[in-house]
Amino acid sequence: MGVVAYSLALLLTYFVMFIGEYLHIIDSKNRISLPAKFRKGLGRVVVVTRGLDHCLYVYSRQKWERQARTYAAEVNGSAAQRGLARLFLAGSSEAEVDGSGRVLIPEHLKSFASIRDKAVIAGVADRVEVWEEGAWKKYTNDIERDADAFAEKVGATK
Repeated sequence: MGVVAYSLALLLTYFVMFIGEYLHIIDSKNRISLPAKFRKGLGRVVVVTRGLDHCLYVYSRQKWERQARTYAAEVNGSAAQRGLARLFLAGSSEAEVDGSGRVLIPEHLKSFASIRDKAVIAGVADRVEVWEEGAWKKYTNDIERDADAFAEKVGATK
């Protein structure tokens, strides 16, 4: 096996792909149950942070450490870079996944994403997103309606 093939095989071995969407309830203690399919890839400790489009991002600790280094390198950059670094880093919260697969969503993050009693948990490649149910429905309806135009803009049409 060549070096490139070996490197690709190694990368694919350690790359976790989260896909799918699940509707879950937030309990009275602000905990949400992670889908069983996501738990192994996320591990026992996760980082929850503000995301774009007013959702929350959930990363495994390992993935978060890599992501955080990227943001940290931008804290002295342009105003836009500083703003995004602050958005993602300052609001982040480390949480343990309990024996039932639940994770605590801190009040400031729950408020940021306007989450009340139900949330959609969506697998998006190397991260998990948590959305307020109505916001997710609106977002996906809008994307589905405009998908052809978006695909053309990004050159994804074939």
